[in-house]
Amino acid sequence: MQNSLSGTFQGQFLIAMPSLLDPNFNHTVTCLGAHNDQGAMGVIINRLHHDIHLRDVFAELKLACRDEIADLPLYSGGPVHSNEIFILHGPPLKWQGSFDVSPQLALSNSIDLLAAIGEGRGPRDFLVTLGCAGWGPGQLEAEIRQNAWLTCPVSEDILFEMPVADRWEAAVKRLGIDPALLSAKAGNA
Repeated sequence: MQNSLSGTFQGQFLIAMPSLLDPNFNHTVTCLGAHNDQGAMGVIINRLHHDIHLRDVFAELKLACRDEIADLPLYSGGPVHSNEIFILHGPPLKWQGSFDVSPQLALSNSIDLLAAIGEGRGPRDFLVTLGCAGWGPGQLEAEIRQNAWLTCPVSEDILFEMPVADRWEAAVKRLGIDPALLSAKAGNA
């Protein structure tokens, strides 16, 4: 569902259809942070990074970090800018380098925000990714027309409250669709 207010998919979840076999996106939910005539970008919110942990990121950047923050997972946000940190977060939204995704979400790659999170002064709700997903002009629209993706409005509950392994199914169910009924074969009616 395209956002009728802005004419974009910004602030939407992109839900990979079972027919999307690309290993970068198979069975993923991506929070689309930006979408315009120049392309689109977002972060995958249901794939954890298994080689590097949040504790490692803070240590590498020589930032202070409380234990309860250091123990949180680091997400694999996508195959683009794979050495760059992205922070998807709730209020307060105005941090250096942040841009609004929706009225209640922002996306940033600011070291200042990461430092504030590590010290316990940042937003209550956040997730940190390594890398992001990106599409060139018209690419995402073409993939949606080819039934590679379903879309639905972003849900903060799915983002910040739901276990990672349950996010894809929960996003599909928000559309009123039984995930078991989705076919791995794409088509148009």
